[in-house]
Amino acid sequence: MKAKTIVTSCLLFLAAAFLVVGCTNPAVYIQTTTQTEAASAATTADTVRLGFSAWPGWFPWQIAQERGIFKTKSANAELRWFDGYLESINTLTAGQIDANSQTLGDTVNSISGGADQVIVLVNDNSTGNDKIIVREGINTIADLKGKKVAAEEGTVDHFLLLLGMRKAGLSPQDIQFVPLETGRAAAAFVAGQVDACAVFAPFTTQALKRPNSKELFSSKEFPGAISDHLVVNRKFLYEKPEQVQALIDAWFATLDFIKTNQAQAYEIMARRAGVSIEEYKQYADGTRLFTLEENLKAFQPGSDMTSLLYAADEMSQFLMDVGLAKTKPNTRLLFDDRFVKAHAQNKKLAKAA
Repeated sequence: MKAKTIVTSCLLFLAAAFLVVGCTNPAVYIQTTTQTEAASAATTADTVRLGFSAWPGWFPWQIAQERGIFKTKSANAELRWFDGYLESINTLTAGQIDANSQTLGDTVNSISGGADQVIVLVNDNSTGNDKIIVREGINTIADLKGKKVAAEEGTVDHFLLLLGMRKAGLSPQDIQFVPLETGRAAAAFVAGQVDACAVFAPFTTQALKRPNSKELFSSKEFPGAISDHLVVNRKFLYEKPEQVQALIDAWFATLDFIKTNQAQAYEIMARRAGVSIEEYKQYADGTRLFTLEENLKAFQPGSDMTSLLYAADEMSQFLMDVGLAKTKPNTRLLFDDRFVKAHAQNKKLAKAA
């Protein structure tokens, strides 16, 4: 769909440069219409335009809409689906939506370019749903040397690819990198146009349809490397904090629904992903949805990547080290945990009543 110490974990965020290939984008199998009850209706002053794209940790937003959870929490959400994850990031930066589902690393990269955004919620950590998938004959990371490898440049799977390569002693120059939107990267791999691809679920399912293909490594080998979030434009946060709170309340209510209505939840998320329910169940262990308690902990200061503040600082330093930022991005105002704290307090009061 998301940096560590400079020695062991590096994040490369580059401007997207898409290479068009003559193959089918697997994203076409996913419904791409704007997720609103009346897409042509004018947006009201209290509406929050929420973007999301193909990642298991963000599909619960679809449940929130279809099960009426947004309404029960007074969230006037206009849910917008994006085929391309990078497109959703650019749309938030342009102010054409108010909130988006995106990774920590991509958000730090956005603010380094001048965007004014705030992380208000941790959706999940990737624990295996970001994968490097290879053709027959490639059995080790070292075997990638000289091979054509496709990924969406500058996003989390490009990062994961580089992370694995560095661990194996390879540099970015050791491969023939092919920059493609994630869906096209998977399609190019299936068509035999590249030797490997770095993609996230559900595009992993599409890529593995190539005969004799296999997973080389995944985010499971790099725990905590990819975290995913609800990110809002600061202007919207200041003007409509009640809608930000409503979104977060709806999110945790949706997680409760998933626990008690798993079959219905899987049906909705699998349909949104464009895969079968059985295929979607395979994603369950590859994404760890964060609980309320884990959210509260993640926003606290710390000395490792479990702390968002620490992780953002490491990413900022890396952007400078590789020359993608002239000055260190200011991440001091990147996080706002008051909405998660308010939800926790209200939940505590409700239990006491």
